[in-house]
Amino acid sequence: MIRKAFLMSVHPGREAEYEARHKPIWSELEETLKDHGVSTYTIFLHTETRQLFAYIEMEDEATWDAVAETSICRRWWSYMRELMPSNPDDSPVSEELREVFHIEKP
Repeated sequence: MIRKAFLMSVHPGREAEYEARHKPIWSELEETLKDHGVSTYTIFLHTETRQLFAYIEMEDEATWDAVAETSICRRWWSYMRELMPSNPDDSPVSEELREVFHIEKP
């Protein structure tokens, strides 16, 4: 299993709407993520800085990268664009984090 973490952010005053749009996410998007090998996907919000910390566990990088090419992912990005800094292709601006420590109970 591959673990990934990354940072994103939410525009000021849009935190509640960001959270509401994730309760729940679209079922088709959830199924697409699972079908592409994502077993865990969690997003945390730092309320003071509006930073989002995302953590995923997935099967492999290529399958994860393929999620971005799906029409449902592209629609989700477009739907979320107004709430967060986004790239020209509507993907959220994100910064991948490097893992420096992990412990797991066998």
